[in-house]
Amino acid sequence: MAMAAQPLRRLHLACCKIYISDTRNAAALQEIESTFRAHPEAPLLHVFEDHEYNRVGYTLAGSVCSSESRNARTPLQSAVTDVVRTALRTIDLRQHSGSHPRLGVVDHICTHPLGTATMTDTTAIAEGIASEIGQELKVPAFLYGAAHRNGRPLDDIRRALGYFQPSNGGLWIGSNIFPATMQPDFGPRVAPPSSGIVVVGACPWVMNYNVPLTTIDLDKGKRIARKVSERGGGLAKVQAMALLHGTDCIEIACNLLDTDVSNPQAVQHLVAALAAKEGVQASNGYLTGHSKEDILRLASEKLNALDEKL
Repeated sequence: MAMAAQPLRRLHLACCKIYISDTRNAAALQEIESTFRAHPEAPLLHVFEDHEYNRVGYTLAGSVCSSESRNARTPLQSAVTDVVRTALRTIDLRQHSGSHPRLGVVDHICTHPLGTATMTDTTAIAEGIASEIGQELKVPAFLYGAAHRNGRPLDDIRRALGYFQPSNGGLWIGSNIFPATMQPDFGPRVAPPSSGIVVVGACPWVMNYNVPLTTIDLDKGKRIARKVSERGGGLAKVQAMALLHGTDCIEIACNLLDTDVSNPQAVQHLVAALAAKEGVQASNGYLTGHSKEDILRLASEKLNALDEKL
């Protein structure tokens, strides 16, 4: 007789996604994944490497503190800070190039509530991570979303910092040049050229969905992306940009801020229609990560198994 699935006991959790600007430095990636393994209370649940973009995304999760101990350092915060420390030690932004925009070696860290956790819970974790990055690792850290006092959107801070401006022909090469007027929430005002800066936020779940186009005409891709994004009059709760992906493809890379409002199928349909008008074909798109429900299940299963070993 098959055994019944074990109940999910650990449900007051937070998820963290870390985006690091390198997939080509094998030694650095090995050290980073070794750092993850040193933190079993914040298990690594998913890795998505894109060698064309020279970018890797890691998803991990851990329990959050009760309201009485919200200022305590959680295992998740410890894991993230240690991973950031390893990445900064092993990767040099001055040597990086790729066709995906980035602001730093550790480009983006986002936290999301899972299960019974609240946005307030994840905000505390995001603020703690940003504080350690700025004050201990001496890298400028900018907050966004619920972690920012005014709820600043991610795309606003990215736009202000020059995130969407490539160095050369759709490529981001070497260190970024940041506006001298931008004051980070934590850390030094001047970014070390080897590390760049980090944006850290707390927000509802975001899905990333990319649609390849059979063209290398970036202008066509930009026109399509503009019409897909909410900012350009397209789909609600969708952000989109056109990026070179290898030598024979452009992708419409989308952030889906609420899949109940605009889901991957809606994005695929609109991109295909707009691409046809531009005389190009849209291939089947793909998600770069798991759903919120799958991450909650994976995290709870791993943490339950850890509890049983203790």
